[in-house]
This record gives sequence, C-alpha cells and structure tokens, in this order.
Amino acid sequence: MGLRLWEKYFLLLAVALILVLMVSLMTFGSNVTAINGNSDSAQLSRDIVARNAHLDHVFNNSGVIGNADVEKQEYIKNMMKFSWNNYKKYAWGANELLFGAGRLGATIVDAIDTLYVMGLMDEYADARQFIVDELDVKANAKGDLSVFETNIRFVGGLLSIYALTGEEAYLTKAKTIADILLPAFDTPTGIPLAIINVKTGKANNWGWASGGCSILSEFGSLELEFNYLSKLTNDEGYSKRIKRIREVVEAVDKPDGLYPNYINPSTGKWCLKHVSVGALGDSFYEYLLKSYLMSGKKDLQAKKLYDDAIEALENHLLYKSAQNNLWYFAEMKSNRIEHKMDHLACFISGLFALQSANEPTDDRRNHFLELAIEIGNTCHESYIRTETGIGPESFRFTQDAEAKSTRENEKYYILRPEVIEGWFYLWRITKQQKYRDWCWDAVKSIEKYCKTLNGYSGIKNVYHPSPDKDDVQQSFWLAETLKYLYLTFSDDAILSLDQWIFNTEAHPLPIEKDLNLQQIGEPIQQEQQ
Repeated sequence: MGLRLWEKYFLLLAVALILVLMVSLMTFGSNVTAINGNSDSAQLSRDIVARNAHLDHVFNNSGVIGNADVEKQEYIKNMMKFSWNNYKKYAWGANELLFGAGRLGATIVDAIDTLYVMGLMDEYADARQFIVDELDVKANAKGDLSVFETNIRFVGGLLSIYALTGEEAYLTKAKTIADILLPAFDTPTGIPLAIINVKTGKANNWGWASGGCSILSEFGSLELEFNYLSKLTNDEGYSKRIKRIREVVEAVDKPDGLYPNYINPSTGKWCLKHVSVGALGDSFYEYLLKSYLMSGKKDLQAKKLYDDAIEALENHLLYKSAQNNLWYFAEMKSNRIEHKMDHLACFISGLFALQSANEPTDDRRNHFLELAIEIGNTCHESYIRTETGIGPESFRFTQDAEAKSTRENEKYYILRPEVIEGWFYLWRITKQQKYRDWCWDAVKSIEKYCKTLNGYSGIKNVYHPSPDKDDVQQSFWLAETLKYLYLTFSDDAILSLDQWIFNTEAHPLPIEKDLNLQQIGEPIQQEQQ
C-alpha cells in the first residue's frame, strides 16, 4: 500500500532536516559549538561566517538581518545616496561640495569604501572609474598638501578599498600618493613636516604651530597606513620611517608622562606644553592602540606607549563635573587646566570601548568600559543640551554651565563623526539599545537642521532654533559619519571589530591575521569581467 499524503510530507520534512544537519556538520566539523570557542578552528569558523555575511551583504544586498535594524540601515543608505548624488551633480571631482574647492576628488576617495560597504554598486562604479582613470595628485594638486590629511583620506581610503576588493589599481594609487609624501620625513629626527608642495617636493610646517613645530596628532597618525603599505608592497621604506618616529617618541622625556601637542622636528624636543585628547593630540593615542590591534597584538611597544600615555592622561586631565558628575578630559596649556572638551575628543569613548574588549583581565576590561560609557554619556549631554539636538565644536565645564559652549566661535557643527563614532563602538561592545537610540536621535536632528536641497551642510550655531548653514558638505561626512551610523544599525558581521581596524578617517584596514584579501576581492573582479 502507498504512503498517505501526510506520511509523504512527514518523510520529506525528515529528509530536509537530515540534509541541513549534514551541511552544518560539513561546514563546522563535529564540534558544532566550536564557533563560540577560542581555538584556531573556532576563529576560522567565525572568520568564514563574517566574511560570507559581508560578501552576501555587498553583492546580494541582503541586509544581513542578524541584529541589524534594516529599516534604519536603509534610511541611512538613502542619506548616503542623497549626499553622493548631489556631490556628483554639483561638485564632481572637487574635494568637497563647496564652491571653489580643490580638484583632487577627496570626497570620492573618502566615500568609496562607504559606498562599497553599503552595497551601492552603481555609485561605487562611478567612484572607481574616477580613481582608476582620473585621480592624479601630481597633476591636479595646487599649492601645498597636508601630509596628515592626504595620508588618512587618500592613502588610507585607497588601501581600504584595496583590502575590500583586492583590486591592484587601488594599491598602485595608494603607493604613488604615499611616495609624494616621503620628502616630508627628511628631517634630522625623522619626525615629518606637516605640508608638502607637490610640484617642488619642498616640505614645511604650519606657521601657526608653536613656532613651526610638528603636531602630535599629525606625525602620530601615519603608522596604520604606512605599515600596511609596507606589508602589501614588500617595501620596508614606509615602515622604517614609522619606526624612526616611534624611536623618537619613546626616547623623549615626557613631563608627568604626558605628550605635548608640538615637537621640534630638528631637535626632537617638545615645544609649547599643550596637552589634549582633542584637536592636535587625538589620533596619536588612537593609532598607538590600533597599531597594537592591527598587528594581531604583536606590537607590544605600541601597547606599552599607549598604556603609559593613557595612565598619565587619567592622572592629570580626567575630571568629573561638580553639578552632574559628568566625566571629561580637560586640556592643559602650560600648567593651566582648561575645562574644555572638543567634539573631536569624544572619539575616545569609542577607543576605550575597543580597548576594553581587548584587555586580558576583568579589572582592566571593566575600568576602560566604565571610562568609555561615562565619556560617551558626557558627549551625549553635549548634544541634548542644545536647541538642535546636535553637539557643538567644543563644550565647557564652568560654575554656570556643564557640557555647553560658552563662546560663540565654538557653537558650530560641521557634520563631524566623533560622538557617533563613540556610540557605534559602545553599541558593538555593550549591545545597550540606548546607543542605537542616541544615534537615531542624531540622525533625526541632522535631517532637520543640516539637510538642504543640494546635500548636507554644517550649521553655525547648534543652540539656535533656526541656525544658518555653512554650505559645506565635508568629505568626512560620507567617509565617517554616515559609515558609523550605517554600521551601528548593521549586523556585527559587517566589518567585524575582530577583523578590521578603522583608521582615523573611518577607513577599515584588516587585522593582520584575519583576512584573505584575494578571497574578498574575487567576487567584484568577476562582476567587472
């Protein structure tokens, strides 16, 4: 007698379940819980899952549900498309959407990895075409280039998109631009100068920088890109220059363990004693920790320098406000403490969150996570205490005001990412919903006050209910702010923090042990054939 209908369905279901089980065992081996362990096979399993999720996200536009908020993710993707389309319409090839901006295409290079990660492949194709066929810094640069900005935006952006796609043209462009910067390192100490004239190769420092000294955050924010470039090209010339800077930084006497923001590139001695985790200092500390992590935790010198520097900052510049117990890092000018914190300095909440996830002991993990949470909260207060719900360029702590600007020239917002960057890391590390909520509140405020018919603009006063706009769509808006927002609402497998390190312009670079670049690059190469 034949099988009844319900018996046939039952049999088919049983066969399907057996097949699913067999595939699972083939993929992960006999230990199905290995992906949660610490063994090499567990790490490999996690890498495969994350890599496949990333490729599926980019090439199939899947959304990678996981813990993603797909609706908000899509909303931010549309913000990116609006920003990009208006840049393309009104300022294609210019550095930024601003009348009279330079013609190096900074926005294109800065934005290309964001376009790729979001799966905006038509827009990505336009950016790729410009970079491959038209990007020529030597031909198009007018006057001087900032060594720091050129490195983090151009070299970093090109290395990042190379890491994501494996396409050699990007690596070639990155090397060409890095080579343009090399004469800046020709100083008695090896500490590079700040600006270089592309036509003459002559380098100088900024005249305003403490009598022509080099700036800590600038010469201290080259090593991620230069060390990675050396690995990719088998040319130690880049990493040797970084090693020489590191030797000077390690040897120089630090007053109270602190790093002033200016150093003399001829003598290797500090200039004006100005210490800050905001402007002029910020990314120096960032790159020490990230160099350690990007090396697969092999660069112990970087970690030691970082730990000592942060300990000194905590001892001398970490304060709690009198009224609301808000934690903040003040600045030191000579021996005077200025109770001010920059929007730029809010990045450090994210840095501490990242550090906490990579510390070996519970005490250190908990300590730095607490720091991250408290600084992230202070930066949130700087946002919610304004009329617009957007934070100012700088905010102060006085008897009359906390986490508020008290000076007119500090009340502007130029689409900066640092506060959102901090919340992104805090979301990834803690999974507390409030960090996504805070990011979404920022999105709504930016939409209300910064969006124009022709893109997004900075505003001149975050405390005014109808602020004037500055009419500039910064390239870091597309490179950083929108990328961190998008990733906050994405699944953790998209640019996983155990596989990628973000440079200070939010360009992801692979952690040394985790990524097979050619495997990542294959799908896009196949599509372009």
